[in-house]
Amino acid sequence: MLTVLLADDHAVVAEGLASFLRGSFTLLQTVHDGRSLLAASEALKPDVIVTDVSMPMLNGLDAIRQILRQRPDAKIVVLTMHADADLAVEAFRAGALGFLLKTSPGEELVKAIQEAAKGRAYLTPLIAKDLITVLLEARGDSAGAGAKLTPRQREVLQLVAQGMTMKEVAATLHISRRTAESHKYEAMELLGVHTTAELIQQAIRMKLVAI
Repeated sequence: MLTVLLADDHAVVAEGLASFLRGSFTLLQTVHDGRSLLAASEALKPDVIVTDVSMPMLNGLDAIRQILRQRPDAKIVVLTMHADADLAVEAFRAGALGFLLKTSPGEELVKAIQEAAKGRAYLTPLIAKDLITVLLEARGDSAGAGAKLTPRQREVLQLVAQGMTMKEVAATLHISRRTAESHKYEAMELLGVHTTAELIQQAIRMKLVAI
């Protein structure tokens, strides 16, 4: 039976998903933030990871990128409430093999996990048409605002948006406060914002934090 690792920061949703997944797979663990997901992925090496996008400490997309650096053969499915074709594009660019919505039928999730385990991509039909439109309209000149940032800048941005002080950000990422501040101001310059409030608004638009 395929082994699955689940990441979702909403306890009630996670419990429901866990109960459902146990009917078809071996659920190894449920975690509730991106950094716990990194640790569990490395320790448990599941056949397939199912992760949300908006999670504390480290969002799902950046977690995917880091997991695939640790384990290039990892199979990852994104399960989100955001019916956003642009987000689907970013998820596949990050390395996900599947993308579906929390409003998708349960059998879709089972199929997505099974397909991912075989190394095949799965996209929910609920946004397939929108995704095609996005791809047809793409000009190839930019992968979005988030593409301008380094992984560390994205991490700092998320933690700032979650309300952490620079001292707390530095401690969480095991870097100096001066380095954390440098990453913050570099991110502000790249994104064309001038205040922390504008930076947080941009983080929300990039879905680095939930609203």
